[in-house]
Amino acid sequence: MTVAWTAQGIREDFPILGRTMRSGAPLVYLDSAATSQKPLQVLHAERDFYERHNAAAHRGSHQLAEEATEAFEVARSTIAAFVGAAASQTVFTRSATDSLNMVAHAFAAATMLHARGREQDSRFVLGEGDSIVVTEAEHHANLVPWQELAAKTGAELRWVGVDPDGRIRTEDLASLVDARTKVISCAHVSNVLGGTLDIAAFAAAARAVGALFILDACQSVPHLPVRLPDTGADLAVFSAHKMLGPTGLGVLWGRDEVLAAMPVVDTGGSMISHVTMQESTYLPAPAKFEPGVPSMAQAVGTAAAADYLTSLGMPSVHAHVSALAARAADALAQLPGVRVQAAPDAPPVSAVSFTVDGVHPHDIGQVLDDDGIAVRVGHHCAWPLMRALGVPATVRASFSVYNTESEVDALLVSVERARRFFT
Repeated sequence: MTVAWTAQGIREDFPILGRTMRSGAPLVYLDSAATSQKPLQVLHAERDFYERHNAAAHRGSHQLAEEATEAFEVARSTIAAFVGAAASQTVFTRSATDSLNMVAHAFAAATMLHARGREQDSRFVLGEGDSIVVTEAEHHANLVPWQELAAKTGAELRWVGVDPDGRIRTEDLASLVDARTKVISCAHVSNVLGGTLDIAAFAAAARAVGALFILDACQSVPHLPVRLPDTGADLAVFSAHKMLGPTGLGVLWGRDEVLAAMPVVDTGGSMISHVTMQESTYLPAPAKFEPGVPSMAQAVGTAAAADYLTSLGMPSVHAHVSALAARAADALAQLPGVRVQAAPDAPPVSAVSFTVDGVHPHDIGQVLDDDGIAVRVGHHCAWPLMRALGVPATVRASFSVYNTESEVDALLVSVERARRFFT
C-alpha cells in the first residue's frame, strides 16, 4: 500500500509535537494507544462550536439551539459513516469504558426486570447456568464489567486462554461456548500484544448459539479501515480520544434490532417519549441511551478527527502505522536481552510491547523519558494477560499517523542505552 502523505508533512497539524521536554530533548510521542494527540483541525472545530454555536442541543427553538442540534447530529452522521454505520445505530457515551459498562448494566437491568415479571428480550436475560465468554488478553474495561455482571446474575465467566508466547487460544471457543452462552466479548486489537484477533471465529461462535457478540474496537478503529456492520458484532465500542479526537466521548454502535431490545440504564431528560407521575416511555435509539445535555463540542471535534483520518485514507493510515510498528518490533527483537511480547501469528497494528531481561520496565521508561520519548510502562490495565505472559509489566511503544521512522530509530537507541546502563 502506497502512502500518499508523509508523517513529516502533517506534523505541523499537531502543535504539541514541537515541544521540548524538561530534559531538553525534543518530544517523541509513542503513547498513542493510551491517548492520541489532536490536530489543529480538531482543536479549531471544538473552539468554533463554543465561539459560534454553543447552546443545548435538542432543547429550545432559538437559533443557537437549532445550530447546536444540527452540528451535533451532523457530527453523529460523520462518525457513523467513518465506521460504515448508520447514525441511528451510533450512541454517544462518556468513553468506551462507559459504553461497555452500559451494555453490562443493560443485561443486569433486563435480568432484574425479567425476575419481576416484566417481559424482556431473552438475549439480555442471564441466570444460573448461563455463561459469558471473554479472553485472557482483555483490557480491564472489557473484563471487570463482565465479572460484576456474572456476580450479580449467577452467570459463569469463562475465558479463552493466552499462551506464554502471546498466542490467544481461539480453539478454546469450542469447549467454552455452549447453548447457555449469552455473551461473547473481545478486543479487535490487543492493547498489549498489538495484533488483530480472529474475530470471525468469535462472531461465528456467538451466532451458532444465539449469543450476543460484543467488540472492543478501541485499538482498531484509529488505525484500520473498519466497517462495524461487517465485523459480525452485535454491539461495538470505541473511543474518540484514541482516534485524534477529544477526550470525554465514547461511541457505542449496535445493530438496530439489538439497540431496540436493549433496556435503558441511565435516565433523565432528552431520551423521553412520554412521562406521567407513574411511568415513562422512551424514544428510539440512539436518543433513549443519551439522557442529559450531550457532549456537543466533543462530538463536533470527533467528527473533525474522522474527517482528518478519512482525508489521509484509512488504508494508508494502516500501512504507515503498521510499518512503523513492524520496524520497531523487528529491531527490538534483535537487541540482546529484549523480548517483544506479541502473538507469533499476529503482526502489530500500532502497539509494540517488550521487556528487557533483568531490568524493570519502569526503569526502561525512565531512561526513555529522559531522552524525551513518551511510552507506557506497567500492566496496561491487563493484569491477567501479564500473568499469562509471565511478566510483571511491559514497556509499550505505540504509533500513530504523526510518527516517523526517525522516531522509531530514537526509541531503539534509547532502549539500548537503558539496557547497557542497567545490565
